[in-house]
Amino acid sequence: MYTSGLLFIGTQEIIIIVVLVLLLFGGKKIPELMRGLGRGVKEFKDGQREDPSENPNQSNTNNNNNPQNTN
Repeated sequence: MYTSGLLFIGTQEIIIIVVLVLLLFGGKKIPELMRGLGRGVKEFKDGQREDPSENPNQSNTNNNNNPQNTN
């Protein structure tokens, strides 16, 4: 079956999709949706950067073990 031609979306199809999204959600709702999408992507990237072996409680105990000069 030849499906590689279906994978490419042309300019007209993109314009039709944008117009349909505008009609469905309205101009006021789209910025809120994009803001939420951006936050989700940011949280996802932050989650990938975190070291899974690092424990938040462990970093607090390391800070308490360092003596500080209070004089």
